[in-house]
Formats: sequence, C-alpha cells, structure tokens
Amino acid sequence: MADQQLGVLKALDVAKTQLYHFTAIVIAGMGFFTDAYDLFCVSLVTKLLGRLYYFNPTSAKPGSLPPHVAAAVNGVALCGTLAGQLFFGWLGDKLGRKKVYGITLIMMILCSVASGLSLGNSAKGVMTTLCFFRFWLGFGIGGDYPLSATIMSEYANKKTRGAFIAAVFAMQGVGILAGGFVALAVSSIFDKKFPSPTYEQDRFLSTPPQADYIWRIIVMFGALPAALTYYWRMKMPETARYTALVAKNIKQATADMSKVLQTDLELEERVEDDVKDPRQNYGLFSKEFLRRHGLHLLGTTSTWFLLDIAFYSQNLFQKDIFSAIGWIPKAATMNAIHEVFKIARAQTLIALCSTVPGYWFTVAFIDIIGRFAIQLMGFFMMTVFMFAIAFPYNHWILPDNRIGFVVMYSLTFFFANFGPNATTFIVPAEIFPARLRSTCHGISAATGKAGAIVGAFGFLYAAQPQDKTKTDAGYPPGIGVKNSLIMLGVINFVGMLFTFLVPEPKGKSLEELSGEAEVDK
Repeated sequence: MADQQLGVLKALDVAKTQLYHFTAIVIAGMGFFTDAYDLFCVSLVTKLLGRLYYFNPTSAKPGSLPPHVAAAVNGVALCGTLAGQLFFGWLGDKLGRKKVYGITLIMMILCSVASGLSLGNSAKGVMTTLCFFRFWLGFGIGGDYPLSATIMSEYANKKTRGAFIAAVFAMQGVGILAGGFVALAVSSIFDKKFPSPTYEQDRFLSTPPQADYIWRIIVMFGALPAALTYYWRMKMPETARYTALVAKNIKQATADMSKVLQTDLELEERVEDDVKDPRQNYGLFSKEFLRRHGLHLLGTTSTWFLLDIAFYSQNLFQKDIFSAIGWIPKAATMNAIHEVFKIARAQTLIALCSTVPGYWFTVAFIDIIGRFAIQLMGFFMMTVFMFAIAFPYNHWILPDNRIGFVVMYSLTFFFANFGPNATTFIVPAEIFPARLRSTCHGISAATGKAGAIVGAFGFLYAAQPQDKTKTDAGYPPGIGVKNSLIMLGVINFVGMLFTFLVPEPKGKSLEELSGEAEVDK
C-alpha cells in the first residue's frame, strides 16, 4: 500500500488498550480454556478407564488399558486436532474468521458431552465411541487454534499485540489447572459417598461401579465454558483486516471498527486500488510466497513440531515419573477413586507452580524482550534442565532427592511456557499476509500436533522400563524414562537452532511484517 496505510488498520495499530481488547481476550481465551481442558483431562482418567473396563481378577495389578487402546484414547483427539487445524485454518481465510469461529465452538460443546455419554455393552464398545467423539472434539479444537490467534492478532494494537495473543494462549494453562481441580473435586465427592478398599484388600470392591460416573463427569465438564461464550463469540464483528484486505470491503471494515473503537474513522477511498494490487495476490504455493515467507513457514512449523514432541510426551508420562518419586503410590495400594485423586493432585501442583506462571511470564515480557529472545531462551533452558534431570536420573529418584527432582522437572515446564510453547502459537499469527494468515497458522499448528502425536504415541512406549518384569501390562520394554528424557533434551536443542529462521515481530504492524504495506509503485 505504498507509503500509506488503510486508515482503519492504522487506527487499530495505534489504538489505546480498551474494553474490546479484554472482551476479545475473554471470548477467545475461553475457547482455549476449553481446548486445554478437553485435551489434557483424559490423562487424569486413563488409569481409571483401565480399572473399570479391563479388570482382571487374577492379576496382582489393577486393570490397565492395553497399549493400542491407551494410544488411541490419548492420541485420537490430537489426530482430530491436526485435521481441524488444517481444515479450519484454510476455511478461516476463505469464509472469514467470524463465520468459522462459531462452527468450531458448537463442535467442541457437542462432542465434549457426547464423549462423556460414550455407550456400549462392552469395553470395546465404550472405548470405540469415546475415541470417535474425541476425534471430532479434537477436530473442533483444531479450528480454534488458527482462528483465535488470527482474530486476536488482527484486533490488537502493535504495541501490546504479543501480550494479547499470549493472554489468549495462557488460558490453556488455566484449562489444564481447571481439569485438575475438577478431577480433585469429583473424586473427593465420590470417595465420601462410596468408600472402597484398596486393590490389595479387595480386588472386586476397590473399583465401585459408581466410579464410571467420575470420568464421564470430568470429560463432559469441558462443554460448560465453551457454551457460556457462544453468544459473545457470535456478536463479535469480523476483523477489519479480513474485511479490508481479503474481502476488499474497506467501507464495512471502517464501519465495524468505528463501533469497536468507539470513534469516528474516515473512509480512505484513495487506497481502494492499493488493496486490490495484483502483486499482493500471490498464493500459498507460489514462488513469490516461497521467496517472501518460505523460510518463515519452515521456522514456525519446525519449532512447533519439535516443541510439541517434548511438551506432550512430558504431560502424558509425567504420572509415571510421579510414581517413581513416590508422589503417586503403587496402584495396588489404592482404590480406583483414590488413584484419580492422587494423579490429579500431582498434575495440579505442577500446573500451579510451573505451567501457569510460565504462561503469564510470557504475557508480561513478550512485548518487552520480544518473541525471538523468549523462544531461544525457553528452548535453551528446557535443554539444560532436561539433561540435568536425565544424566543423574538415578540420583534424582532416590527418596531423599525427590523434591529436587520435582523442582527440576517443574522448571522444564516453566520454560516451555515462558518460551516456545507460547511463542510458536503467537508468531504465525503475525508474520503472514492476511489472506493466508489463518491457513499458515493452521499449517504451523498442525505440524505441532504431528509432533504431539509422536510424543503421545512414541513416548507411551519409549518410557517403559527396559526390564520386561517392570513394564505396564501389555507393553513391550522401552528405553526407560532416563533415555527418553535425554532424547527430549536433544529435541529441545534442535528446536533452539531452528528458532533462528523465525523473524522478530515486536513493535511492527501486521502489514509491515507480511509485506502488505510494501508494494513498490
């Protein structure tokens, strides 16, 4: 757009922080709260599902999900999320952010409820229907990633844009925390109502039939926050950047943003031709996109892929680490309800002390020190702490050192969230052209979920002990937790190297970053 910029976009870039900014954070943030809750709550109840549906009275150990079932329950939502990120990311650029935003939320609400109502007369039936609805739940969640990030980036001013997008993403931490609190509350209530002996004392009575309601309630609760924000999500106007730069309707964009900013904006008719400049209409698979943004897309996809391998594998087998250090007793010494409580307590403590603070440190500092510095520092510190845990692993698992182990492990989560877990979400929403922004964010996010699937499926097996007698039922021997942590440390180091492909968006307008303000006359 040569030396001039659309008046409405310039007004957004320099707008003071107003109520609509915080409204947008709440609306988009509650979607992310639901996303995180739905994705991570299943790890709290997988042990319970094993006890309920795969009970073997002749076994000295409580029932556990067979490897293929555990992989499906833990990973099917991630597969759905990957597909949803690609599809809804593309659709968000074709139909507009607002139109697609409501579809994803409805899917999340309906499939959360349906997951909890999974029916069947056998374990196979229940697990099949659960996996079916969790796939489509993930599909809806996937759409929320590119749309929430894109909407927030296009609403924000350039001075505090990073903090606003980070605040939306920080609701993921609150969602993880909420999952733990809900599991603690539900399991406590059921424990008082239906007291049961431990598995060692009575194998049959250690899992009361009422425990089947516990996982269903926990899974269905995710529908509530999504339902509460549906009305406000539908009331949001389309973003000015989409309306002006993609739909080419500057008049409508100016009218919408005049209401949002509560000020009169003048319509700049003279830039109408600049918006329609053919030199800004290159496609995703064009040489021009490759020249301008090819390395950027490689940077956002590779770093998100590597980060999610480490991040999701930790979340999925951290309960086994807690067992090793004594936070979660041996399964046979607990009944089914107590086991849910203990797992939820351990994961909630980690979230409260490291995961959630990490997100909000990013919110506080991202527009001060920048995305690049935070991502580089995060990957570096994750590498350091992962190696610091892994190499002297036998030292950390001694009873006297277990608190130190938890502190070190918590610090890796802190620097994941005050680091690449936040920045990989933020940067793709800033550096690509408006007509490809949602698509490119969806591609980056989907590549991340491919990494999450590698972590979820691969490390479910890899973290198994090398000794056949110590593996979980049905699992082959793995490389052990120590070697798994070494692998994750190497992955984090490679992520640090790929960070150098990602530009620094701090303090620049979206049009400067994407090149939409730089057409030569």
